[in-house]
Amino acid sequence: MPPPPTFRDGIAQFNQGEFYDCHDTLEAIWMTADIPDKPFYQGILQIAVALYHLSNHNWRGAAILFGEGSRRLEPYEPTYYGINVTDLLDRAAEWLIALQELGPEQVAQVATALIPPQAPEMLSEADSSPRAVALQLPSPQILPS
Repeated sequence: MPPPPTFRDGIAQFNQGEFYDCHDTLEAIWMTADIPDKPFYQGILQIAVALYHLSNHNWRGAAILFGEGSRRLEPYEPTYYGINVTDLLDRAAEWLIALQELGPEQVAQVATALIPPQAPEMLSEADSSPRAVALQLPSPQILPS
């Protein structure tokens, strides 16, 4: 059975950086999904919440949810419901590694990678100096298969 039409809405929200909205959309799908699909939806929504936590400089919440979301998505590799799951997992792993390597004290450095390069005005003065480190991270996107 294909995913509901709102699934594409959730993916679009994720790709637009609307991580909390993506969580809400996918949570509604997850709550009513058949058992085989539940971990798939939950994995994506957990990665979205990880990015939301990161945007709020919540190192612990981001690190935990990147890991939990990734573990739930692994059985769905390489693709599922038109989503390149392997690519999403690779991106999540890079974000998690950056968080782990820099540690909680430098979560703001990692969070700057969520700000699009064309929007430097969104950076605070405290966030602008480490931007070069964070720019090496992949964009938080879900690609089609």
